[in-house]
Amino acid sequence: MDTNHKWTISIICTSFFVFQLLFHFVSYWFSAKVSPGFNSLSFEKKIEWNSRIVSTCHSLVVGIFGLYIFFFDEATQADPLWGDPSLVKVNIAIASGYLMSDLLILILYWKIIGDKFFILHHCAAIYAYSFVLRDGVLAYVGNFRLLAELSSPFVNQRWFFEVLKYPKFSKANVINGILMTLVFFFVRIATIPPMYGFMYSVYGTEPYERLGALTQFSWFSTCLVLDMMNVMWMIKISKGCIKVISLIRQEKARNNLQNGKLD
Repeated sequence: MDTNHKWTISIICTSFFVFQLLFHFVSYWFSAKVSPGFNSLSFEKKIEWNSRIVSTCHSLVVGIFGLYIFFFDEATQADPLWGDPSLVKVNIAIASGYLMSDLLILILYWKIIGDKFFILHHCAAIYAYSFVLRDGVLAYVGNFRLLAELSSPFVNQRWFFEVLKYPKFSKANVINGILMTLVFFFVRIATIPPMYGFMYSVYGTEPYERLGALTQFSWFSTCLVLDMMNVMWMIKISKGCIKVISLIRQEKARNNLQNGKLD
């Protein structure tokens, strides 16, 4: 095993143990400090709370690092299929360690937070990332997919507000809901056409052919699986956002009528 592969494995293992530490210890201490309502939650709610704290930490790390790579890593921009994946490998190794950690947590607490779609999502992502980590190919594509994590903090914050019983029409809840919908759309849905457009543009080229049939098929199939789930989640999020906005408008209309206004 060469030095690069040893370094990659060490990052994955470190990431795995750090996220386990965050879930089992740090989140309990931190959450009790910053949110008085945490201590009153049931055991089941605390498990999901800690899971979402870890998810948010992971999303911020790989999302912000991914943005830096997307804008400033010239190697992956110059050659999206075969460019030097050094920085991308670090980010994907961190993400892979998190996914493995979260898979273990999902299995250990299956009755509380188990979800077959998350299992499918994590396995598909780990499989796809393995090509970047093992073969050093599709670094640009792998990092591009990681940008989707930027939506997770808003999704998790929505759950935190809900479990702490924040009013649905509170300013913080409404603003977070709108931001969640917009960010989710831009990083998970609006990116779908450019991804498949890029895939079509390189199809049949010499760099694409060098990938081999297995990598080509895996690239397309894993993207398809992940995007189908993203579309499914986007539909649910959009319905919830539209429902809240509709209820706010109805409430505003009732208040105007009570005040003798018709506008």
